[in-house]
Amino acid sequence: MNKEGKKKRGFFSWLWRRKWWIILFALVAGIAIYFMGGSSSNQGTGFATATITRGDLSQVVTATGEIQPLNTINVGSQVSGTIEAIYVDYNSKVKKGDVLLKIEPSVLQASVDEAYASLVSSESQRNYAKSEYERNKTLYEAGYIPLADLEQSQTTYEQAEQNVNKMKSQYDRAVTNLGYATITSPVDGTVISRQVDVGQTVAASFQTPDLFEIAEDLSQMQIETAVSEADIGMIKEGQKVTFTVDAYPTQTFEGTVRQVRLSPTITSNVVVYTVVIDVDNSDLRLKPGMTAFVTILISEKNDIWKVQNSALILRNFDGIVADAGDATPSTHLAIQRMVNGEPTVVLIPYQKGLVTATETEIVSDEIQEGDRVIFGKYGMSSSGSASMRMGPPM
Repeated sequence: MNKEGKKKRGFFSWLWRRKWWIILFALVAGIAIYFMGGSSSNQGTGFATATITRGDLSQVVTATGEIQPLNTINVGSQVSGTIEAIYVDYNSKVKKGDVLLKIEPSVLQASVDEAYASLVSSESQRNYAKSEYERNKTLYEAGYIPLADLEQSQTTYEQAEQNVNKMKSQYDRAVTNLGYATITSPVDGTVISRQVDVGQTVAASFQTPDLFEIAEDLSQMQIETAVSEADIGMIKEGQKVTFTVDAYPTQTFEGTVRQVRLSPTITSNVVVYTVVIDVDNSDLRLKPGMTAFVTILISEKNDIWKVQNSALILRNFDGIVADAGDATPSTHLAIQRMVNGEPTVVLIPYQKGLVTATETEIVSDEIQEGDRVIFGKYGMSSSGSASMRMGPPM
């Protein structure tokens, strides 16, 4: 076999080994040519449209907040000492007056004993001063002592009487402090936090230390959520609220706006206001501290015509209809509908109703089922220029 035959045979062999790459390249090239040709044929002839649908529309404000009991009481101690016994723990149910904790009372009892001894001593001094005064009064009336001696004894008696009152107050205070060694619950509720242990020293010299945190009623909870100043004007008391928590991702809970607090807070240079939401927690599934993802219902409409906001971008009807007259995209919609089996463009008057972040309510008596809003023409921008293509036909 000559050299020319060998070269030809080698070429076909190389081609056969790479046949799949060649086929794939040809397929890609064919698809590209098809789409380029199809786009060119549609450019300037088709309309970009969006379907007008019928359904429900809701305007909402979303936020996050923390679930908290309606009323939480921090129970502290007014006296210092070492904790002798604790009678409740986390999640304990308590009634008003139940004993929660006792502080070792020996120091407080010594103060009571000391105050009582001082009281008894002052009473003895008072009684002696009273007898002295009455005796001097008799002697003065008989003319045996001068008036100055009588007045001196009277003053001594009155001072002794006031000293008794002072000692009695000190004794009462000591007895009261001894009573503070027994910490009781001020309300009916549930212990949600315990800050101390047996043997720990409580120092109440400068401020009252927190010992327990009691939630008064866990069947009624609240959410304190922060709403930005851009949305706060839409929030009103009594509005319905739905929310979810990570603990129950498939369930939606309900609530009601109870309060919009007027005090602003600046967070990351954004002014926010606290909105308080009441929540029914009769089943006790919601726990204090859970993060709630809140949706506040501002307005809701059912069974209305609506369209995507992106379908309302036209600035004029150039290239859409031959003669629009006085109609403008702010007052009329360019509608494509089937008439006698042929797609036809008509202009119908309309008004915008409820507007959300994604959809707008279309208020018009001339809308028909299947109507599509024209929001552009292929090869043209929304302002009518031919400098921007809008993609393949819909």
